[in-house]
Amino acid sequence: MNRFVLLAALAAASAGAAAQVAPLPAAASPAASAVSADIADVRYRLRFDAAHGVTRTVGVEMTFTVRGSGVVLLSLPAWTPGAYEISDYARNVSGFSATVGTGPVRWDKLDPDTWRIEAGDGARVTVRFESRADSLDNAFNWAHDDFALVNGTNVFLYPEGASPAFPSRVAVETETGWRVATGLERAPDGGFTAPSYHELVDAPFFIGRFDLDSAQVAGRWMRLATYPTGSVTGSRRTRLWDALHRAVPPQVAVFGETPWRAYTVMQIADTAFGGMSALEHQNSNVGVVGTPYLDEAFVPSVYAHEIFHAFNVKRLRPAELWPYRYDREQPTTWLWVSEGITDYYADLSMVRGGAIGSEAFLSLTQGKMDHVANLPPVALEDASLQTWLRMRDGTQDIYYDKGSLAGLALDILIRDASDNAASLDDVMRTLYAGAYKADRGFTSADWWAAVSRAAGGATFDEFNRRYVDGREPFPWSDWLAKAGWRYVVDSIAEPRLGVVVSADSAGQLVTSVDSYGAAYAAGVRVGDVLVSLDGIRATDADVFDRWRVRARGRGGDRLSIVVRRNGQPVVLTGTVRVVTLVNARLENDPAASPRAVRIRHGILTGTTARPTP
Repeated sequence: MNRFVLLAALAAASAGAAAQVAPLPAAASPAASAVSADIADVRYRLRFDAAHGVTRTVGVEMTFTVRGSGVVLLSLPAWTPGAYEISDYARNVSGFSATVGTGPVRWDKLDPDTWRIEAGDGARVTVRFESRADSLDNAFNWAHDDFALVNGTNVFLYPEGASPAFPSRVAVETETGWRVATGLERAPDGGFTAPSYHELVDAPFFIGRFDLDSAQVAGRWMRLATYPTGSVTGSRRTRLWDALHRAVPPQVAVFGETPWRAYTVMQIADTAFGGMSALEHQNSNVGVVGTPYLDEAFVPSVYAHEIFHAFNVKRLRPAELWPYRYDREQPTTWLWVSEGITDYYADLSMVRGGAIGSEAFLSLTQGKMDHVANLPPVALEDASLQTWLRMRDGTQDIYYDKGSLAGLALDILIRDASDNAASLDDVMRTLYAGAYKADRGFTSADWWAAVSRAAGGATFDEFNRRYVDGREPFPWSDWLAKAGWRYVVDSIAEPRLGVVVSADSAGQLVTSVDSYGAAYAAGVRVGDVLVSLDGIRATDADVFDRWRVRARGRGGDRLSIVVRRNGQPVVLTGTVRVVTLVNARLENDPAASPRAVRIRHGILTGTTARPTP
């Protein structure tokens, strides 16, 4: 099969940076409008070799020709789209210099992230600096001895106030035998091309030693780049590829097209990283996952989420995010659609493609319900807006789970109103064609009109007022019944001791004691070794199961506990305490109507159809 052709090392480094010169005098200040002079023929060069790996830096060079009079104002972005926080990448710059030919050029800072350069009309200017690469974060640069992740927003300067539509080229200099992977198009000279600044900074780079292979997925080439080498091989790599093969076609079916020529999944595994995070791009995504979690089911699910973003938010996105601004925050009330509904479709694509079963889909959905129920009530619009604040009450990213649940609710209500002839898929397709294809972002009017049209003209004003702009709890008992599901809550009364233990050669070492539990009341302490419980030896693996069977129905009866404390046996006496445990589960309703069963089947398979007369 065809494979991705790897990039060889490019030409040797150009001449070193010239000596710095004094900053611009005050008289040379630019106009208050802070618009850069025009520049053309923009080229960038990234340098990462073994020496840069040691210093955890990336060398950056930008060359351009000045067109017309005035000073050139070059800025670095303050944030990366998809990572909704101000990061101020300019703080990672060191050793900045500007030259024309072999001579230095006057420069200073206009503001914290903008460099002001004085060069005449027609001058060919070269700017050089080093960018730190020491943050293991999807939106930053990160380097190891033999590898670097480079994000364009961290390294590629742009002319302040000018149109981002300028094309550019990128060359990469690295060690012989090291690889380069990025979503940018290859140029005949071995470098890469970008038709605009937006495309340029939306294609991160892997540079160094990493594993790379490719396969046809949904009729397009998909590449899988993983670092460190050997971290994803054999059956592990096969399982990940299988999940990608299954998850992507259902997403393509929603929108009716595959919008990339090639897509690159880029993964970094790190032993110290807890869990997984990922960040979407137009034809790639970067995931960072803790090495102990590489085989967890959430890994391919996260990639399904990020790949769906190639449709929803990288292309179809709210008007407030169109076009992207890189110099400031861009708050929007619609992240519950951009992120939350994307997460709903990540689950759908996994179940529709057969990567998970319907039971797993229900389990994921129930987990989101439980998460929302355990947090303070917050409106979806408010949660979307305040993500930039990094809320400390647990609602920082609740628009993911609550937005996903809103997507499920809308899907059910649209299918119910249309007798399963339409779905949320129709809403996404309508907006994709009517907003993204028209080169604009969607508005509130666009969204709710598309929802209403799919639902046969039904209004969703109350849904918006109560559950999107409002903080009312979702009425799941009513909504789920329309799709043949039910939320069942069972309560059982069971004896509980109230301790957390770990295995010990002499019994069970007590590591935590619930201050409201029976063990605490009897005098059990952290550090005790549990020897026996009502005569059952604690060395038996099933001691607690056997004790619960014996104590069932004996609430208030005498409880005998023997522990070893400071090497000596201690006999403690307490009473049996019974605790009410709540077990909630989302399941198929065996009494569901044929209509509800058709709706449920349509959601899980991505189909719509009216019943046969």
